[in-house]
Amino acid sequence: MINPKWTMAIISGMAMVLLVGSRAQAELDNLPIAHASETNQASNQKQPTRQMQASKPGQTRTSKQTPATRAALAQATKSEIAKKPHQLVLQVNSNDPAMMNLTLNNATNVAQYYRDLGEPVSIEVVTFGPGLHMLRDDTSPVKPRIEVLAMSNPEISFKACGNTQENMRKAENKDINLIPQATVVKSGVVRVMELQEQGWSYVKP
Repeated sequence: MINPKWTMAIISGMAMVLLVGSRAQAELDNLPIAHASETNQASNQKQPTRQMQASKPGQTRTSKQTPATRAALAQATKSEIAKKPHQLVLQVNSNDPAMMNLTLNNATNVAQYYRDLGEPVSIEVVTFGPGLHMLRDDTSPVKPRIEVLAMSNPEISFKACGNTQENMRKAENKDINLIPQATVVKSGVVRVMELQEQGWSYVKP
C-alpha cells in the first residue's frame, strides 16, 4: 500500500509541472505579439521622417517655359490687345464751320487709319453749347458732309446735348430738330467726362 505522504508529494509535483508549463507557453505566445508591436512602433517612427523629407521646400517642381512657349504667349497677348477697340471722343462747343470740318477730318482720318490696320475703333463726336448747330437740321453748315460720312464710316457717331437743345428751344420758342445721324444725351459735358472715365481718348480741337 502506497504511503499517503508520497501520494501528496506526487500530486504536488505534477501540479508544479503543469503550472510551470502553462506559464512558459503563455510567454511563448506573447512573444510574437510584443515583437510585432515593437516593429509597428519603429515603422511609425520612421514614417514622419519620410514625409518630412518629401515636403522639403527645395524639392518643389516647377515647369520651365521654352522659347517657343514664351513666343506663343507673347503672340496671344498681342492678339488680345489688337482685339480691344480703340476709342476716341471729339467735342464741338463752337458754332464755327472751320472747327466742325476739322473735327470731321480728324474723325475720318482716325477711322481710316484703323480700318487699314484691321483693328476696331469707335469715335464719338459730342456737341454742346453753340456747337449744337453742327447737328441742327436747320442750321448745320456740315449737314451734307455728315450724311455722306455716316454712310461710309459706321464707326463714327454723333451726340447732341439735351440741355443745350432745351435751352435753344426756350430761347427761340420753337422745336429744335436734329439731323437723323444725331443721338441726344442728357448732357454733352457729362458724356465727354464719362467716356474719359471709361478709358476713351480725348482730343480737343
